[in-house]
Amino acid sequence: MTKYRNNKTTVRGITFDSQKEANEFVKLMALQDAGKIRNLKLQPEFTIQEAFRTTTGERVRAIRYRADFSYERQTSPDCNGFTYWLPVVEDVKGYRTKEYAMKKNLLSGKGIEVLEV
Repeated sequence: MTKYRNNKTTVRGITFDSQKEANEFVKLMALQDAGKIRNLKLQPEFTIQEAFRTTTGERVRAIRYRADFSYERQTSPDCNGFTYWLPVVEDVKGYRTKEYAMKKNLLSGKGIEVLEV
């Protein structure tokens, strides 16, 4: 059991932090197999701020966010009958930490919206 009382679960040889996350993976795999989504990625990482050195030479580490999943979903046809693939970033949450909320807001400022499941 983890610090948030999740039970690690293995599906298709992949260990997830919770049963809820494993269930979401199974659902997303079914959607991908059906052609409803594409390019499913596990644990994609996004850089919020690159590493840098201060004027005094101190190194400041990059700030990164690791989501649970990312993929592209198809839109409904527009007035001309065209569909588009839109990026989706998902995070399975049972408990919302302050650090997560801050990083989600910073990502939003960069045009990356995180869908909480």
